[in-house]
Amino acid sequence: MKLERIETPFVFEVTNDIGVKCLIDASQEIGGKNKGFRPMELLAASLAGCISIDVLHILKKQRKEPENFSINIETKRKPGELAPFELITLEFALEKDQEEENFSKIVALVLEKYCSVAASLNDEIRIELKFKKVDHGK
Repeated sequence: MKLERIETPFVFEVTNDIGVKCLIDASQEIGGKNKGFRPMELLAASLAGCISIDVLHILKKQRKEPENFSINIETKRKPGELAPFELITLEFALEKDQEEENFSKIVALVLEKYCSVAASLNDEIRIELKFKKVDHGK
């Protein structure tokens, strides 16, 4: 991967080994221009993305892959200059016919054993899981 500043003061472009790009920017309070994700947003999104890939992979093997899949991500940071995450809440939108008990067990298994991003986070960060039935207009 490569990170390159593409605009002053803080707009960066990250390019992975296959050429996919992502923009990163700082908060407006310090001069950011809202042209990309903030680094902490990327971290929380990476956690949700890692869990999602593994959960959907398992559900596909079980022939229970949902038609729609989404996670609402909320974070809480500790006060102070450093301000690391203290809580990341992931609320999974479940289809009406999806079994919450089976789904929540899969998510817990993935979080504990398969998600490299979760394994890389500080143990002090609490990860809260929520599940909500939604109607996708069927």
